[in-house]
Amino acid sequence: MFLQNTCKRNVFLPSRKMLPSTSVNSLVQGNGVLNSRDAARHTAGAKRYKYLRRLFRFRQMDFEFAAWQMLYLFTSPQRVYRNFHYRKQTKDQWARDDPAFLVLLSIWLCVSTIGFGFVLDMGFFETIKLLLWVVLIDCVGVGLLIATLMWFISNKYLVKRQSRDYDVEWGYAFDVHLNAFYPLLVILHFIQLFFINHVILTDTFIGYLVGNTLWLVAVGYYIYVTFLGYSALPFLKNTVILLYPFAPLILLYGLSLALGWNFTHTLCSFYKYRVK
Repeated sequence: MFLQNTCKRNVFLPSRKMLPSTSVNSLVQGNGVLNSRDAARHTAGAKRYKYLRRLFRFRQMDFEFAAWQMLYLFTSPQRVYRNFHYRKQTKDQWARDDPAFLVLLSIWLCVSTIGFGFVLDMGFFETIKLLLWVVLIDCVGVGLLIATLMWFISNKYLVKRQSRDYDVEWGYAFDVHLNAFYPLLVILHFIQLFFINHVILTDTFIGYLVGNTLWLVAVGYYIYVTFLGYSALPFLKNTVILLYPFAPLILLYGLSLALGWNFTHTLCSFYKYRVK
């Protein structure tokens, strides 16, 4: 019984020093059949195939754990990224191998967008168009772009000199985007709905104060959760620069209040234009 408890502690509570990192040269075959680059590419493809295959097998997904992650992305996002460390320790990859989080995020996206269309008094087909736009462009399209950009920047400029054999997985970069996008989605597409018609869109100072403050909190969450994601990787340096966008964000927030620029009004006008 003592040995069993000791094993559990060793598996689920690894120290930071014991955590391995993704190494391009870690898969060199002793028999020389695959070189390091081919082995790494094969492993990445195998992991991607496994992820996509599980996307259509709901019984194999851990939705309870995905819901736990969504909760702690608001209350303690550090605990979510601690789990990414455990995954690297046990499964030798930083990125999620279970698409349950993506499935729950998609459901949240659909429900909140339908609510957005209802609040803006859109018709059925207009709401469907809005849903397709939000899912395919706002979430997937922008997410692929941001993940690829951050993947390139982190591997090009943030990897420590003594850790040049390590690299950031693209799948992990996309997971970081999804983690950061979820709080933003809940704030702007759910919480904000209760204030749009009666407060935010009233063309008063209180209206754009409330609306722009929600935008400030949502985008601030995105920046902070993104920073936590990359600072959790032990082979990256100077990740504090990912917090620098806070300065122009706060400046833009103050400028918007001074000029009476309502971010939510602009977003609603854009959405109505897109669904015509």
